[in-house]
Amino acid sequence: MNAYDIILRPVVTERAMDDLAERKYTFKVLKTANKTEVKKAIETIFGVDVEKVTIMNVTGKKKRQGMTEGRTSDWKKAIIKLTPESKGIEFFESLE
Repeated sequence: MNAYDIILRPVVTERAMDDLAERKYTFKVLKTANKTEVKKAIETIFGVDVEKVTIMNVTGKKKRQGMTEGRTSDWKKAIIKLTPESKGIEFFESLE
């Protein structure tokens, strides 16, 4: 599997931006990905050293449209902590 298939997109929320001070970066990842696959993908794509990977499953929210009620899809979120010697990820540096 390609590294770009595992990392789907960065998560840009207020909490994710607050975690940048602690060298933590948040990404939406493939639902079947595990910690080792995510670590290898981040190191390959961005050329950084990963210290720790935390993964959590996010449940979809209930949404209404008129009389019908549906749900958004469930997804998986990965929080990446970089080593102190590693440089930051450039995408997030431009958002600060």
